[in-house]
Amino acid sequence: MIGPMTDVSVDSTAREMVAAVRSRAISARELLDLHLARIAERNPELNAIVSLDEDRARAGAAAADEATASGAATGALHGLPFAFKDTHAAAGWRTTYGSPLFADNVPDTDDLVVERVRRAGVVVIGKTNVPEFAAGSHTFNTIFGTTLNPHDPTRSAGGSSGGAAAALASGMVALADGSDMGGSLRNPASFCGVVGLRPSLGRVPDWPTSNLWETTAVAGPLARNVSDLSLLLSVQAGPDPHSPYALADPGETFAPPPTPSLRGVKVALSLDLGGAFEVDSQVASVLAASREVFTDGGARVVEAFPDLHEADNTFRTLRAWLFQSAFGELLVANPLAFKASLAENIRAGESLSGADVARAYAQRTALAERMRLFFGEYDVLVLPVSQVPPFPADQEFPHDINGRPMETYLDWMRSAYFITVTGCPAISVPAGTTPDGLPVGIQIVARHGAERQLLDVAAGFEVGHATMTT
Repeated sequence: MIGPMTDVSVDSTAREMVAAVRSRAISARELLDLHLARIAERNPELNAIVSLDEDRARAGAAAADEATASGAATGALHGLPFAFKDTHAAAGWRTTYGSPLFADNVPDTDDLVVERVRRAGVVVIGKTNVPEFAAGSHTFNTIFGTTLNPHDPTRSAGGSSGGAAAALASGMVALADGSDMGGSLRNPASFCGVVGLRPSLGRVPDWPTSNLWETTAVAGPLARNVSDLSLLLSVQAGPDPHSPYALADPGETFAPPPTPSLRGVKVALSLDLGGAFEVDSQVASVLAASREVFTDGGARVVEAFPDLHEADNTFRTLRAWLFQSAFGELLVANPLAFKASLAENIRAGESLSGADVARAYAQRTALAERMRLFFGEYDVLVLPVSQVPPFPADQEFPHDINGRPMETYLDWMRSAYFITVTGCPAISVPAGTTPDGLPVGIQIVARHGAERQLLDVAAGFEVGHATMTT
């Protein structure tokens, strides 16, 4: 034991935990013990953390304490227990991608996002659960089973970063990494009542990758509050020689806590982007109530939205093309090893022509330009994160919204993936609950590269919402 115990708990902020370890008010071993106790309490029901290795975690915590005692330089997350998303390769740790084809896979090297977080001094405890190959925004697979929502274990935790969001919300970890193609950071954050950021294209470089130039999917942070999320982003972000399109701002840009501010912010608020998708009435009520938080904070709120009519075709075309490229040969060799919805999406890519893909990229270019012009008039766009509240965990996806049938497992995610193909940063922030107490987040979007502004606005909303509900 390095120092006397403090009032630090698993529900403290990540910044408080790191400061306590750094000051030797609590040891990394003591902090790990607190988290392992919470994991033992909640994980058997929620199934958020997989491949847990307590012995290796204890060895890591002991090494962290030795570094602290020796006066060695330590990283921004020194001593913090951490579980990596199971689609992010972590050297020496089982990484399954949620697929039975990789059930025993143990990588030799880290993904870049893992390498950066490890270098910041975390104590690795395991991985967080994901859907098969991160496909679909509900976390279940044939290896580990289904991750459940901490607020109601009969409900979905979302996905594909569902294990990460559920672990955060239940106090098993203080920070979590994730990735987002069609909402995989934002949807689980909304479902579990935490904060999730899909960064701008180029903000968090990805390596290794088989397609450096396709940037539909990005890695990013999750946390229980905006300030902690900013701390993790400061570790994940920054240029890297592997990525020629990476944004040049150093990660340390995001290390200071955001400045909560809504005064003078020009907010464009839209329920459904002009009827582009159906939104559950309970989600609509939370979004409507968020207007008061912005106006009370001094923002100017206008009902407005950009024209994103090409977004649906753009996203679905690129997603099918990417899935076919990544998994087509695996599917041919192992046709029974894929869930039906994923296999169908992979096969959809087989019929795409070069002209289809070229059209999708041209449309994506037009969408990016339209958003650039839109953010010349407004500071942020506010819309739903997810079109539904958390749905029953025994469903793969919601079958209808307000009685309107959802034909595919993607239909209910349009509010997230329409933003994906614009390349803009988008954050999910808790905004309220349904009458049954299920979390609902709002999605705040800013211009490309404007994460600092976006974090300040999100923090301002976070403070204003907390004030209104206390």
